[in-house]
Amino acid sequence: MAGFFLPGIVVFSLGNVSLSMEKRHVGFDLAIYEGVQALLPADRELLLKAREATSGAYAPYSGFRVGAALLLESGEVVIGSNQENASFPSGLCAERVAVFQKGARFPEGVIEVLAVVALSPGKDLKIPAAPCGNCRQSLLEYEYRQKSAIRILLQADNGSVYECPSVSALLPLGFDQSYLDSRY
Repeated sequence: MAGFFLPGIVVFSLGNVSLSMEKRHVGFDLAIYEGVQALLPADRELLLKAREATSGAYAPYSGFRVGAALLLESGEVVIGSNQENASFPSGLCAERVAVFQKGARFPEGVIEVLAVVALSPGKDLKIPAAPCGNCRQSLLEYEYRQKSAIRILLQADNGSVYECPSVSALLPLGFDQSYLDSRY
């Protein structure tokens, strides 16, 4: 087997058969702030609303309380908190509670920023919890619908804040409407 490398492309030869593979980097730049003091006042306020939303979490099984706050282009803030269920797949994460509430109350509203705060009793979380796969996919649908990025702020306990430029950065190979028959 002989092979050679071109930038981003690998070509292999096996006898009379040539195989090629293109390599691409998929990623994003993550901004990490040491604390909320380094944030703009509007971002600090949104994280505070997400932290307050954790008080509405129903988490008797995991004890992991999560609050989410969406800032809409109109200035409206929509909150959500995780809601667990004894049948674990039946619960909802804070991010989806907030985004579905936004969809019901403000269907034409544009989400500018999502702030998420995760608290776990008995642990001093230093690294924020990122949205799960279901949340990422649900949020991607809203980003796709509104044709603009949703900036994401993540914080654990009173630690650092992670800022992601968009949902699509967190889910770069997400499933969207382009895969579906255009009749739907």
